[in-house]
Amino acid sequence: MAENQKILFIDDLPGVGPATAEKLREAGFDSIEEIAIASPAELAAATEMGENTASKIINAARKAADIGNFERGETLLERRKSIEKITTGSKALDELIGGGIETQSITEVYGEFGCGKTQLVHQLCVNTQLLKEEGGLNGSVIMIDTENTFRPERISQMATSLKLDANDVLKNIYVARAYNSNHQILLMDKAIDLAKEIKDTDKPARLLIVDSLTAHFRSEYVGRGTLADRQQKLNKYMHNLLQFGNLYNAAILVTNQVMSKPDTFFGDPTRPIGGHIVGHTATFRIYIRKSKGDKRIARLVDSPSLPEGEVVFRITPEGITDE
Repeated sequence: MAENQKILFIDDLPGVGPATAEKLREAGFDSIEEIAIASPAELAAATEMGENTASKIINAARKAADIGNFERGETLLERRKSIEKITTGSKALDELIGGGIETQSITEVYGEFGCGKTQLVHQLCVNTQLLKEEGGLNGSVIMIDTENTFRPERISQMATSLKLDANDVLKNIYVARAYNSNHQILLMDKAIDLAKEIKDTDKPARLLIVDSLTAHFRSEYVGRGTLADRQQKLNKYMHNLLQFGNLYNAAILVTNQVMSKPDTFFGDPTRPIGGHIVGHTATFRIYIRKSKGDKRIARLVDSPSLPEGEVVFRITPEGITDE
């Protein structure tokens, strides 16, 4: 490992001269780790070099960053200890998903309009800033808002109920409105730049939110003829989100719209948009539906290690709480 640590900057990689290093930085590849997880085609397009040269640089970066080799299960278990969790505000919901919203993972929350997806988003914008012993990560939040749903007044209300300074909480939430799918993709690059900028501050980025993931893709790519292109872009976008989570040990939360499948004869016909691409990339999938009054039912639909289950929580003026 000591040898790997000798290469600390991209300029030190074999085959990377000053001009290439400058092009890499301009394209957003500032660290060894970012080059290590890139594809040769991606690197070649960004720097106008051949894919063979790009492959050599990537392999050198992987060796330097100790990425891309087989590892023992016990090593992975040790690495899993770096994963942290953000409380949702509801103990029952936290227990359902293994202790809270997990870092280095994508948590997808889907449901019909008005079910509480955006309320959960607002609560997590506040809870991320709590101290670790209080269920937070003492960090900042980056949010890509595609449907103009962010409300600073709601943040103030939730922060005040937790005895936090509302203005301080709002200062550590960075929101960008995405006006179409291309803009949404561009904002992912901006989010990476911002995370780098605040990485060494007392409030690094610990949560990235996309609310909602599929709204623009759904409205712009209409008809079966556009489906393959839409899914390809969604797939790349989801993997970029996952890379962000791994690089910054951040939690990724995406909300998703739903559609109804009229040919479903048994059970709930509600299905999330995005098909298998979103389903396979998201680590946790939570389906929220309305119950009586301020009660909501959350169902864990998919998880790599947890059983399916349902819990009830409430959305109150103060925020998300248990029954």
